[in-house]
Amino acid sequence: MQSRKKTRTTASDRCPTRSVTKFEQVRRMVAAEAARIMATEAQSSFRIAKQKAAHRLGAGAETALPSNVEVERALRDYQAFYGGEKHLDHLIGLRCAALRAMRLLEPFHPRLVGPVLDGTADEYARVMLHVFNDPPDAVAVHLLDKGLDFSSEQRRIRWHDGGYRLVPLLVVHSRDTEIELALFACVDLRQAPPSPIDGRPLKRAPMTEVECLLAEAC
Repeated sequence: MQSRKKTRTTASDRCPTRSVTKFEQVRRMVAAEAARIMATEAQSSFRIAKQKAAHRLGAGAETALPSNVEVERALRDYQAFYGGEKHLDHLIGLRCAALRAMRLLEPFHPRLVGPVLDGTADEYARVMLHVFNDPPDAVAVHLLDKGLDFSSEQRRIRWHDGGYRLVPLLVVHSRDTEIELALFACVDLRQAPPSPIDGRPLKRAPMTEVECLLAEAC
């Protein structure tokens, strides 16, 4: 009779190693602390929030940071637990401000993007709109004609080809809310830039969708 060959089973074959479990725990802790930083410290950069969280928790350089998706999930959990009705009321107020601005900017095909759209906006969040025109700087003339004061900024964003692009911004102060207008050419309506969270095309909502969001909240 042919003898059966014995194989040796190690502890690592039977269950995850203790180091792997610790690694996952640290990753979750960093994500949770990064979410808390973003919710309470006016920090909108996922990268900076993760770095601060890792430093505060004493996570070593060898520890892989959580993804932006993991931090956003932790942020939603944090806001759901601590924010409650106050967070919802604040979000509705920002979406109302967005809708007013979009109606004012209707000739430029405004689209709502960012935390006010996805529901993670905190008390420091701007209303972020994409507007489209050829040439894009005609938006500034429109604002001046309406008697609105604004400042100019720029933001470096990832583009479709994997590179980066500097996008001009106009920032309007409306009551207690800042309205950020990112200026694009009309051709950019065809395809949204990649999301900084998951790399997929950024979600952009027209006025009709914002109106639906507000109607659902009433």
